[in-house]
Amino acid sequence: MSKPSASLPQREGSLEAPTRHPIAWKDPDYVNEESLLKELERVFDICHGCRRCFSLCNAFPTLFDAIDESATGELDSVDKKVYWDVVDHCYLCDMCYMSKCPYVPPHPFNIDFPHLMLRAKHYKFRQGSVRLRDKILSSTDVVGRLAGIPVVAEAVNAVNKTAFGRSLLDKTLGVHPEAPIPQYHSKTYRKRHRAKTHVALEPKPTEDTKGRVVLFVTCYGNRNEPSLAEDLVAVFEHNGIPVALARQERCCGMPKLELGDLQTIEKLKNENIPELARWVDEGWDIVTPIPSCTLMFKQELPLLFPGDPLVQKVRDATFDPFEYLWARHRAGLLRTDFVHKLGKVAYHVPCHTRVQNIGLKTRDVLMLIPDTQVDAIERCSGHDGTYGVKREFRDASVKIARPVVRRVSDAGADHYSSDCPMAARQIQSGLEGHREPTHPLKLLRMAYGI
Repeated sequence: MSKPSASLPQREGSLEAPTRHPIAWKDPDYVNEESLLKELERVFDICHGCRRCFSLCNAFPTLFDAIDESATGELDSVDKKVYWDVVDHCYLCDMCYMSKCPYVPPHPFNIDFPHLMLRAKHYKFRQGSVRLRDKILSSTDVVGRLAGIPVVAEAVNAVNKTAFGRSLLDKTLGVHPEAPIPQYHSKTYRKRHRAKTHVALEPKPTEDTKGRVVLFVTCYGNRNEPSLAEDLVAVFEHNGIPVALARQERCCGMPKLELGDLQTIEKLKNENIPELARWVDEGWDIVTPIPSCTLMFKQELPLLFPGDPLVQKVRDATFDPFEYLWARHRAGLLRTDFVHKLGKVAYHVPCHTRVQNIGLKTRDVLMLIPDTQVDAIERCSGHDGTYGVKREFRDASVKIARPVVRRVSDAGADHYSSDCPMAARQIQSGLEGHREPTHPLKLLRMAYGI
């Protein structure tokens, strides 16, 4: 089966395809302060001399402004405190490595900015230099279970819609009053479909797919937008693809990656991976509806645990939903009996979809629908995990999102959409009238009329 590896496509000026090194986070040197600061200084100095990434996020402007305003105009006179400000502004979108940096390995400079930021975040976490707020916001399993208790869910959702509730969230957790926050459902997707473990459809394998998938619902798809998983299953079953649910699942670990809590990621990996690997052994592919979760299984876990054969097995069987559907289309197995056109769609491509190196498969599938035009927007939405909801980062987040919001606003589209529902809510928060987004899976389901 041909699947994306940790290697990324060849860049301008390079004769070799860039590659990712495994993350040696269990090496004692990984959390050695002197070694870490030396590497931060080396990489920051190279970034200062290049500056190609100045427009990607707020990490680079934070660094470059500090250098420009320093006594010497060079990194040597910048207060080390600024190093940690840069680390805090990095939300591991991976786009600097993916699209801008000319010095990624195998270049002798060996720059992997996102994974250096991960190392620094892990150091901070190990030193106890993270806020309780950040630990709470990244504990999606725990927060979801508590907020999803019947009656509690309705109360939480109601309070969160009031000015008092948002003020309380701001004072207690530092969640900006205008940042989009998800709703919680006591009747989760897994509760609604607990009895449904197999579908009476005969799988039709192709060269790239086994023709049946186990759905890793994700925290968000389970507790915050169960309709997302329902739309996915409806579309897949309409195309004759049996869908099953794993017996159990925990958070994929991406929120903890952004926090630098690698020990918790290992615990989550030890619960999720054996279960998913068992499905792979029984002849199933894996699909997740959230790009960050897909990326976690495809890239981050394999780099964190390069010696774990089960992790590699799960990586090779994991697909983005539209990547899977496009593979079925190439094999002549995707139904095109669409009954409704979509008109014009302004489609935001999330960073964690772009980093998967699969191309614009969502756009390609949607454009199979007659009388449908898809305008792809390849810019960061600024949501980026918990970054966009925190009070201290909200203004930077809104600034990052502004070009995307402008593109959507000016598009005059019938629908706007993003593979990442959280990114879509971020865009919505910047639009005049806060017009509702429609997820690509919902759009596809609408076109099928199912």
